[in-house]
Order: sequence, then structure tokens, then C-alpha cells
Amino acid sequence: MTTPSALERPTGVPLARRLAARLVLPPAVALSFLPPHRLRAVLGVLRRGAVPATAAQAKNARDALCAVSLHCAGPRGCLPRSIGAALLCRLGGSWPTWCTGVRVVPPFTAHAWIEVGGRPVDEGVPDDYFTRLITVAPRARTTTR
Repeated sequence: MTTPSALERPTGVPLARRLAARLVLPPAVALSFLPPHRLRAVLGVLRRGAVPATAAQAKNARDALCAVSLHCAGPRGCLPRSIGAALLCRLGGSWPTWCTGVRVVPPFTAHAWIEVGGRPVDEGVPDDYFTRLITVAPRARTTTR
């Protein structure tokens, strides 16, 4: 038996942001098929030179991905949604912490998300709801004198 449901997609996302989200969506979907170690390596290269994203930047990127893709807005679209949101932030020069892990409470469920300051962005769950298995955080900038 199936349960009818409707996906809530963000409204009010500017046209330029939606176009940028459509631009990063195909690479995000392609990257989602990589094995975990390769995905981490690719995202590690892409984050270079970026500053840490703010919560607003990360939420705007996530909302833009959900606005242009029903798959990303759905419950099974977490991996391309999180990769796409990170890539969209990167286009703006910032990088959120990209994470993948599992739920702490049963039943076991894998999930991917972005976070800022140790807090999941717009996931609607408490901060400790997921256990992180793989993270790609923004690199700390080193200063030399």
C-alpha cells in the first residue's frame, strides 16, 4: 500500500540562482555514482580556496537545488542534493561541511547532508540525529608571515 504525499518545494528562489542550480545538478548526479573514497577525494579538491559557508548561503543553495529538482526535494535525493548544494556554494566562493552518515535511532538509514558550524542545514532534525561517517569540511586557511 502506498501513501500519497506531496513534496514541498521552496518558492521565491531567484531565476539566476535556479539557473546556477540547474548548472550544478548534472555534475552532482554524476558524482553521486562514485565510490565513497573517490567522492571524498573529488570534493576535497573542489573545496580548495573556498571560505567556510554561512548558514544562509548553505540554506539558499539547498533551497535552490530542491526548487529545480523533484528528485533532490524527495527523501531519496539526499546525496545529489547535498553534493549539488556544496557545489552551488562553491560557485559563490564558499564551502559548507558536506557529510554522509547514518541515523542514530532505528531503523538504520543512510543519509547525506550539508552543515555549517556542526548543525545540519534545513534537515528538520536535532543536531545529534545523524552520526557522521564521511565529512569534507572547508579547509582552514593558513597564514604565513
